[in-house]
Amino acid sequence: MQENAIAGDEAVIAPPVTPPSLRQRLAPVSAGVRELLLITALYIAYTSSRLLASNDEQAAVHRAKVLLRIQKAARLNWEHVVNGFFVRHDAIGIFASFWYASAHYIVTLSVLVWLYFKGRDAYLPARRALMVATVLALSLYLMLPTAPPRFLEGYTDVLSLHSDVGWWGADASAPKGLGHLTNELAAFPSLHAGWSLWCALVLQRHARWRIVKIFGWLGAFVTAAAVVGTANHWVLDVLVGWMVTIAGVVAVWELAPKLPE
Repeated sequence: MQENAIAGDEAVIAPPVTPPSLRQRLAPVSAGVRELLLITALYIAYTSSRLLASNDEQAAVHRAKVLLRIQKAARLNWEHVVNGFFVRHDAIGIFASFWYASAHYIVTLSVLVWLYFKGRDAYLPARRALMVATVLALSLYLMLPTAPPRFLEGYTDVLSLHSDVGWWGADASAPKGLGHLTNELAAFPSLHAGWSLWCALVLQRHARWRIVKIFGWLGAFVTAAAVVGTANHWVLDVLVGWMVTIAGVVAVWELAPKLPE
């Protein structure tokens, strides 16, 4: 129905409102599906690439010992103390095991979805930063397969210790029976730590509520403690995981305005 608006002596006829086409109405859904497929493809590529890393345990253990010597020189060899604390306190060990096996995926995906609904200006740079950090980490997995602490004498595999109360088996955080689908020597750096720091950084940048930002940073430090305490990563794994994430975030946030949409 057209309405006439009188402007002086002339009648201005408002143009008819054209209802959006089916394609226009479905555009947001289509974009969401494309993003979901992209994230799924990236995860499959991430998992598959880890499997390409060498499974030479002897070489990986040698690198782990070199890493430990570097940490001792820098007085960062905290793994034995933290791991022992997690072993002696079952409640903390069980919590850390569940956190290690699930938060890595659930929290990161939740933050991605939240960013998507905040809009392209928030989502695209953050997603690109996550991709860059992940590619950097995968490159290190392929070049420097390194054994986690639980492969060395004196450290206890906390996830294996509490596998009777969880869905994971003795092979890192892989579900029981699927251990062959993970490379346990792809431990340097820790993307558990890296992705949790990415969550903290984007929440710091985009969240409105201070409590949300605090939880983001708390999650990053809980993850760092969990990966070391469960004997799945060295302290340097955590620090380098943070470094590749910071590199990805800084590079993309600086370059994002110049990149094509």
